[in-house]
This record gives sequence, C-alpha cells and structure tokens, in this order.
Amino acid sequence: MADLHKAIRALTNAVTIAGDTQETIEAFDDEGNQISVDWTQVNSWIDPEQYKLDRVYPNIKDQLDMQYWDSINGTTVWLDTISKIKTDNPKPDGG
Repeated sequence: MADLHKAIRALTNAVTIAGDTQETIEAFDDEGNQISVDWTQVNSWIDPEQYKLDRVYPNIKDQLDMQYWDSINGTTVWLDTISKIKTDNPKPDGG
C-alpha cells in the first residue's frame, strides 16, 4: 500500500496530517481546517516515484566486476542484469 500521508498530500491540499492508519488519520489545510479524505482515491493512488525504491541494483563493485568479465568473455551479464531491473520496475512514463 502506498504511504498514506504521501498519497493524501498528492491528492489534496493537506499541509498537516496526524495519525498513521485510515482510522486515525486527520488531514488539515494551511488554515487549520480539517479536510475530507477520499479513501478510495488514497488507497488506489500509485506513487509515481515508487520505481526508484523498487529498483535495487547490485553494488558498484559487483557491477564493475560484471563489466570487466563481460569484456573478457564477450558476455552481456551486466547489461542483462540492469535491463531486467529496469524492465521489472519501469518508470511510470515508460522512460
């Protein structure tokens, strides 16, 4: 599930949010007025930045080792590894 606070901020004009569950969260605008939260929208919201967290790359030492051995062996292990990570966790805009 998406971060509830992040989703509420993306979908409303909330500046202050108290609570950490759907049952306890209260959101307020910049004047302190309580905001009504549409939980259907919040629960279906997809964080456009989530792919950044989902893309877990090998550490740089391992990547450099893959590149070295690819150049020696004529293989594409590094390219295949990075391509799979990017394909499995695409950017929302497809880039």
